[in-house]
Amino acid sequence: MDKLFQENFNNRGDMQTILVVDDDKSIRYSLKRMLEENFSVLTAQNGDEALTHMKESSPDLIIMDIKMPGRSGIEVLKEIKLIDPKSLVILMTAYGTTETAIEAMKYGAFDYILKPFPIPQMKELVQKAIALRKLMKEGISYAPEPDQQKEEDRIIGSSPRMQEIYKVIGQVAPSDVTVLLRGESGTGKELMARAIYQHSLRSDQLFLPVNCAAIPDTLLESELFGHEKGAFTGAISRRIGKLEQCHGGTIFLDEIGDMSLSTQAKLLRALQEKNFERLGGRETIRVDIRFIVATNKDLEEAIAKGEFREDLYYRLNVVSIKIPPLRERKEDITALVSYFLRKFNRELKKRVVGITPGAMEKISSYGWPGNVRQLENVLKRAMLLCQGEWILDDQLLLEVEEKRESGEVRDRRTFENLIDSLFEEFTGNPLAQEGLDMVSAIEKGLIIRALQKTNGNQVQAASLLGINRSTLRGRMDRYHIKKEVVVSEED
Repeated sequence: MDKLFQENFNNRGDMQTILVVDDDKSIRYSLKRMLEENFSVLTAQNGDEALTHMKESSPDLIIMDIKMPGRSGIEVLKEIKLIDPKSLVILMTAYGTTETAIEAMKYGAFDYILKPFPIPQMKELVQKAIALRKLMKEGISYAPEPDQQKEEDRIIGSSPRMQEIYKVIGQVAPSDVTVLLRGESGTGKELMARAIYQHSLRSDQLFLPVNCAAIPDTLLESELFGHEKGAFTGAISRRIGKLEQCHGGTIFLDEIGDMSLSTQAKLLRALQEKNFERLGGRETIRVDIRFIVATNKDLEEAIAKGEFREDLYYRLNVVSIKIPPLRERKEDITALVSYFLRKFNRELKKRVVGITPGAMEKISSYGWPGNVRQLENVLKRAMLLCQGEWILDDQLLLEVEEKRESGEVRDRRTFENLIDSLFEEFTGNPLAQEGLDMVSAIEKGLIIRALQKTNGNQVQAASLLGINRSTLRGRMDRYHIKKEVVVSEED
C-alpha cells in the first residue's frame, strides 16, 4: 500500500491539500506526519478553525473527528457542504459512536473510519478520496491546441465521428436525461461521462463513478443501495449506499452490462420511482440523481440471452452515444500522440520532441485493440525507455503486432458469421468423424479459419478470436493444428 500510495501521489506539480481536524494534538501530529510527504497538510483543533481553513484554502479532502468541543463533526460537515457540496470529508469516530458516523453519511460524508485505525486503511481511504476529487475537479476539454498548457484531461479528436459526439454531449449535458455510453474498452467512456457531468446543471454537486464489473455480484447491490444491520452475514452495522450518498449529484455506472439480474431489477425501480430500500430495510429512501451508464457489451444480444432486462434497457437507452474504436478514427492518432507526448513530458520530466517517421508508421498501421488507453500506455512506456529527444520504432512495444492486415481482417462481425456456417457444416463434416463433440469441432474450425484469414499469424488470429496467444497455441496443440498446413490450405 505504501508503494502504491507514493506512486499515485509523489512528484505531483499540483500537490493536493488535506485538512486534518481533531481536538487531540497527537492525532493531528500523526496524520500530518503520515500525509505531508505527498500532500500539503493543514490542521485545525475545532470546527471554527476548520471552517476558516475551508473558506480560505478550499482543501481537497477533510479528515475530521466527530466528537470535538463546541461544534460536533457532523455540524461542521453540514456547514462544509453548504460552502462546497463537492467537498469530501472522511469522519473519524470512536467505537461508541459508530451509528452517529453512519448517519453522518446521509449528510454527505465520503466515508468514516473507526479509531484507533490501521494506517494502511486510512491511506487507502485517502487515496480513493483524492482520486475522486481529481475526477470532479479537473476539467474536460475537446481537441486542444498544441500550446494549451492547462492541466486537464482532454477528449482528443477532430474526426467527423468525434465532432458528432461533441455536439450530442453539448445537447444532453444541461438536461437530467439518462445517457448510455457504448463502446469498446479503452475508448474513453469515463472521459465522456465526466464531460457530460461537468457541463451539466449538477456540476457543483457530487460525481460518483462505480465500476460494476469490479465489484462482486454479492456486494454490488449493497454498494449501490446500502444495507441495514443484520441484512446478511457480516452486516454488523448499517451502511449507506452510493445512490444515497449521491443524492443531488451524478452517478456513473460503468460496465453496467455486468450487473446481475436481481440488481438490475432494483436499479430499474430507482430509475422509475426515484426511490429504493436498503437491503434488509423497510424505509423508502428517495433520491434525486442523474444517471450516466456505460458498457462495452452488446446489450441487445444480452437481452436475447436473458442476461439483461429489456425494460431496464429501454429506461437507460434514452440517449445513446456510441464511441468509435480508435481503428475507426485513425485520423485522430496524430493529435493523440502529440497530446500524450506533452502530458508525459510534464509527468516524467522528459524533453521528448517527437517520434520518428518509422515509429509513426508503426503506430498508424497498428490495429489498437485496446484503443486510446492502449496507445497511452504504449507511449508512456516508450518515453520511459527513450534516452534522447525522439521515440524510435523499436521503443514501441506492441508484442510483435507491428502491422495489421486490412479492415477485413479486423472486422470481427464478418468472422463471427462463420460460426453459423460451421454449425451448418457439422453434419457429415470430417471434424465430427474425428470423435470431437460439436463444440470442440466448431472451436477447431474457427481456429483454422482464423489462421487462414491471417495467413498463419498467431497473434492476429488470437486477437480475432478474442483470446491470447498462449491460449491459441494450447488449442492448436489440442486439435493437432499445424501452422504449415493452415497456410498451405489458404494458398
